Formats: sequence, C-alpha cells, structure tokens
Amino acid sequence: MQQEINEQHTVPPLSERARLQDYGVGIFVSAATKSALKKVIKKGYVRVNGNEATTATFLQGGERITLTIPADTTPRRIFNFSLGVLYEDEHLAVINKPPGIQVTGNRFRTIVNALPQNLQWSSMPDAVKPHPAHRLDFGTTGILLVGKTSRCTRALNQLFKEKRVEKTYFAVTIGEMSGNGTINTPVDDRASVSHYAVTHSVPSSRFGQLNLVRLTPETGRRHQLRKHLSGLGHPILGDQDYGTDGLILMGKGIYLHAHALRFVHPHSREEVSFTSPLPEKFKKIFHLD
Repeated sequence: MQQEINEQHTVPPLSERARLQDYGVGIFVSAATKSALKKVIKKGYVRVNGNEATTATFLQGGERITLTIPADTTPRRIFNFSLGVLYEDEHLAVINKPPGIQVTGNRFRTIVNALPQNLQWSSMPDAVKPHPAHRLDFGTTGILLVGKTSRCTRALNQLFKEKRVEKTYFAVTIGEMSGNGTINTPVDDRASVSHYAVTHSVPSSRFGQLNLVRLTPETGRRHQLRKHLSGLGHPILGDQDYGTDGLILMGKGIYLHAHALRFVHPHSREEVSFTSPLPEKFKKIFHLD
C-alpha cells in the first residue's frame, strides 16, 4: 500500500511563458517523465497556486506547483528481493546491485520494486518512494545511488547532469592490453570521454589475455564503457552485444562492475564516497584475495 505523496516546486523567474507539461518534466520524483506528468495532471493531482492544473496551463514564473498523489489502499504485489544496503540515511541510500535484474522498467522484477522492502521510509516531510538517481545495465553489478526524498532525488539528478559525481568501474577485457589512456570516441554522435588503467593481466588459453581494467567515465552515455572498450579492440568479457564473434563468453554474464561513487552529499554538503567490492568471479580470474 502506498502512502500519500506530496511534492512541491517553486518556479524561478522565466524569460518567457512555458507550458506546465513541458516545464514540469523532471521536477517531481513521483512523475519524472513527460508521460507520467501528463497522467497526474489529467488525474487532477497537480495544482498551480492552489488551482487545479490542466495540460493547457502556462507558467509565467514565481508559481508554486504542488503534486499530491492520494494514498493507495489497494493491496499490491510485493517484490521480496533482498538487496545489499551499503549505506542509508534519511535522504539517500546506496545499494549493491546484483546481476541479472533491471533497475527500472515495465517488469515486476526490478530494483525499483524491491527498494521499499529493503530501505526504511524517510521521516522527512518530502519523503517519496525510493528512486534510483541513475541506472546500471541488466548484467552490470555494483553501486547504485537511491534518493529517498523529493529534494534529495532532484539534487542527485542534478549532480549527475552536471557531471559532479565521480564514478569508478572495473571491467574484465579481452586481448593484450596494458598501461592507461583516454578514449574520446563519440557515442551516438555525442561527445564521450572514458579514462582507463590496466591493473592486472593474466594469460588465457581461450582469449589470449584477460585484463582487469579500472574505468573512470567523464560522461554517461548509454553503454559508453562497453562501446568504448569494444571500439578499442578489447571488448568486455561476456558482452553479448559488443563482443567479438567467437570470443563471447556465454552463461556467466558481463564482467562490468560499478565499484565506487564520490560526490557531495546534498544535505550535509560534505564529500562522501562509497565502494562496492569486486565480485568473486572477478577475483577468481586474477587470484585476488
């Protein structure tokens, strides 16, 4: 059962009038997309300066927009799926995403649907259903940042948008690879930058050589690291989309792990960092303790 959701937003000065359903995309955690916003407007859940809004409502600047979604007393299916919680406070949480599950989506079996059963409901007045501030691919493991209040989730989204979250990944790559470098090949015609450093290498009878590579992307394009490494001639082990024919490891999943995040906590204003240890399947290849 869902508790009543209340979110508020004050419109800053605008240079020109803006339609609510365009301006409002992303301002509410509980209706973050354009389609979701349109749906709650049509249901009468959105008010502007106390008046019920419509899809034809325009904003001048200075308005107070409120979203109130009433409590849902209809019993819902509960996804009981245990998640490793690395950190949690009233504003945000950090979890360890396992492989083989989507973060969000139309399916029942998602991280989003598992979060309420794994995290404490925030006591803050703008508490909302826990929502991931970013995404990891289906097969990718590791650290995932989650917002627990409307204000914090918006702030986290802004940090990612402004590239103020330092992300570190580890991947196992195929082929003779050494040293470090930077890949700046555009992804989907958009500027993209990834830094890499090989930390360990071992010979492989099947793949020639396997490498443990530390990755620090500056940008966050879809499948950026996978595309960059594949383009370099060193695809990630187990990558069925960007791997080399004949060298794709099946049945083990992709060897890509979100290892660490560093950012300024939106509430405390202090720099924080979190890490997720390497999965055992990584350690086994390189004989790491």
